[in-house]
Amino acid sequence: MVKKVVLAYSGGLDTSVMIPWIKEKYGCEVIAFAADLGQEEELEGLKEKAVKTGASKIYIQDLKKEFAEDFLLPMLKAGAIYEGQYLLGTSVARPLIAKKQVEIAKKEKADALAHGATGKGNDQVRFELTYKALAPDMKIIAPWREWDLKGRQEEIEYAKKRNIPVPVTKDKPYSSDRNLWHISYEGGVLEDPWFEPKEDMFVLTASAEKAPDKPEYVEVTFESGKPTSVNGKQLAPVQLIDQLNKLGGKHGIGRADMVENRLVGIKSRGVYETPGGTILYAAHQALESITLDRDTLHYKQVVAQRYAELVYYGQWFTPLKEALDAFIDKTQENVSGKVRLKLYKGNSLVVGRKSSKSLYNVALASFEKEEVYNQKDAEGFINLFGLPIKVAAKLKK
Repeated sequence: MVKKVVLAYSGGLDTSVMIPWIKEKYGCEVIAFAADLGQEEELEGLKEKAVKTGASKIYIQDLKKEFAEDFLLPMLKAGAIYEGQYLLGTSVARPLIAKKQVEIAKKEKADALAHGATGKGNDQVRFELTYKALAPDMKIIAPWREWDLKGRQEEIEYAKKRNIPVPVTKDKPYSSDRNLWHISYEGGVLEDPWFEPKEDMFVLTASAEKAPDKPEYVEVTFESGKPTSVNGKQLAPVQLIDQLNKLGGKHGIGRADMVENRLVGIKSRGVYETPGGTILYAAHQALESITLDRDTLHYKQVVAQRYAELVYYGQWFTPLKEALDAFIDKTQENVSGKVRLKLYKGNSLVVGRKSSKSLYNVALASFEKEEVYNQKDAEGFINLFGLPIKVAAKLKK
């Protein structure tokens, strides 16, 4: 018997219809929860919308600081990129939303959690794995997997019959998701992988054609893998990401257009804008190149791919993720220093890097005469390193 449900609520058509649907189906109270992750104007009027559609109350929480510090920065330090392009902006937000939803449910003594994700996507997994990790005994309600409504038009008709105000939004031929880190676009016209997105779709980035004709330089400082300042000015993570979004966006940096493999087995076309994140990943990688030894760097690249899968699959609150964080934090102890990047026409090119913890030794790297490295030693090294190749070749012969 369900008495009280906490619904992850956005104020869009789906979650607006879900409030009355859950009340009718389960005969229970519905509390709405909306997270402010930097989606800006989309939060306007949410309180009135939720109450008008039947919610007993709504929680709206500003989670930008926690999102940046406890989710985005650990992911940046890991170097996690899904399938070589996706900087995981939507994926990494879901565990935080679900975590706060569980906290509210416990506070309100609710006995169920609900979300608006469809039965074909990744988000249902991300929400529900977090519920299972943090509230394993709580019932989960996923209306898209339960109701008979077939699409947008049927949802609108359902709302009208019950005198529920339907959110009036400008129809877009695709769906989008925005937060502090990025904007993602998918569905609709984008489902054709041959279709080139129209320029008016993009919000955060200028086109390369309209970006300034003069390059701009930016310097990012890191301490133990965390970005701390831009152009010498200390900034908190939220402000730092916001500033780099503006800088990168101006120069058309951070667009990605890819066909990715969803966890549920479907291939999906996604288009992303992550200007600040793109700059930060490039800068962080450059700093690691001079502060990490070869074996650690190479192994960390293997870890980064697995970490990206964990984020994409919604496995944030898992023992493996926790263990990998411990490894990553250890690797970041010496990742401190400064990186200079040249921003120009969609590119963020690293043009300088320096660190007091640098392993780069000019005397060793130089082709000039040196005292540290005896080139004659290389002959014995190559003989031993190439011995298995030589033995195999002789056998073949």
